Amino acid sequence: MSTIRELLTELTGTSEYAEKLGDDTDLAASGIDSGDLVRLILLVEQRTGVEITAGDMEQLTTIADYERFLTDRAGSTPRPGGA
Repeated sequence: MSTIRELLTELTGTSEYAEKLGDDTDLAASGIDSGDLVRLILLVEQRTGVEITAGDMEQLTTIADYERFLTDRAGSTPRPGGA
């Protein structure tokens, strides 16, 4: 399971939502509300140590967008705890 799917599972409390989504499904159009999208951003930042700006948020609409974003920044941002 991808990092974003794992975080969506944690956020919703069930894997059903994350598993039914295609990688290119627009999250906002899939039934997740704006509050949950903000909580997803916070979880991503906490778990990966990658900062997501307001400008970045506008570009992150699908699971694939989030995964590409994290992959692109994985080498340039230190992880929490120095790992």
